[in-house]
Amino acid sequence: MTDQRRSTRKRTGGRLRPNADRKKHQLGRGPTETQVGEPNLKTTDARGNTTKTRALSTNVAQVADAGDTVEATIEDVVENPSNPNYVRRNIVTKGAIIETSEGRARVTSRPGQTGQVNAVLVDE
Repeated sequence: MTDQRRSTRKRTGGRLRPNADRKKHQLGRGPTETQVGEPNLKTTDARGNTTKTRALSTNVAQVADAGDTVEATIEDVVENPSNPNYVRRNIVTKGAIIETSEGRARVTSRPGQTGQVNAVLVDE
């Protein structure tokens, strides 16, 4: 979990001492690690009068290729630059390379924030 309060360092690199304890509203949420599997969505309240749909797991992706968009099934996570362990655990994040029924694609959406996987085909 990440803290949503001011940094503990000054611009110059010097230390800033905290002037208050952390508050409940300053705590963030843990990451939604969207896995490949049967679709499972969860809605959470967000700031303001909005909600976020989090994909806890999904096996469907909207794959774009030169203007056409096709619904494809996700077979596997091939590469994930944000965390190499996510490949072994089949976790889909933005920027991940996934193997789909249409071919390899790079994820352009944030499944843990929007609840859907949008991707663009990549040349191999």
